Amino acid sequence: MKNIILIGAGGHCKSCVDVIEKEKKYKIVGLIDNKKKGFFLKYKILGKDKELKNFRTLAKYALVTVGQIKDFSIRVKLFIRAINYNFVLPSIVSPLSSVSKYSLIKEGSIIMNRCIVNAHSVIGKNCIINTGTIIEHDVSIGNNCHISTGVIVNGEVKIGNNTFIGSGTVIKNKVKIGSNCIIGMKKVIKNNIKDNKILK
Repeated sequence: MKNIILIGAGGHCKSCVDVIEKEKKYKIVGLIDNKKKGFFLKYKILGKDKELKNFRTLAKYALVTVGQIKDFSIRVKLFIRAINYNFVLPSIVSPLSSVSKYSLIKEGSIIMNRCIVNAHSVIGKNCIINTGTIIEHDVSIGNNCHISTGVIVNGEVKIGNNTFIGSGTVIKNKVKIGSNCIIGMKKVIKNNIKDNKILK
């Protein structure tokens, strides 16, 4: 297995660890976190964000494991930092999910357990496709998005960069959702949404 460092040791990281262990492609050699010390689950906290570059010799690979709801900027900052320190950020896919070989999952994104990603869908960089989400055919999701638990994204939907979609939301086919949006839980989205909109 290839060595990987996880950046962020909070609740979302716990779910990421579970997926990485199930996938069995990467060996977690430690975590980076600004607040925690000692061990997280069974993995050592190596140091703080600013010390990440010191651990490049331990691992070629890294993954941002900070969650994202209202603020995408932290994940973006950490993603860019890891790239600048010459880490490779792989896509991680749970073996409990069904991901079409005709789809594309870009670098630094994670597909959590029991998701479906169908043909000709594209997931951008540094995204979270959370547990139980359905991404139908020909969907386009931009960079730095979090599609939360149990969301249904129907065919040919387009979602811009830096957007959060809350748990249980259903998006009608062919709808376009802009960048920097926050969509609350259990919404039914039937019409296009412009950039920077918040639906509580």
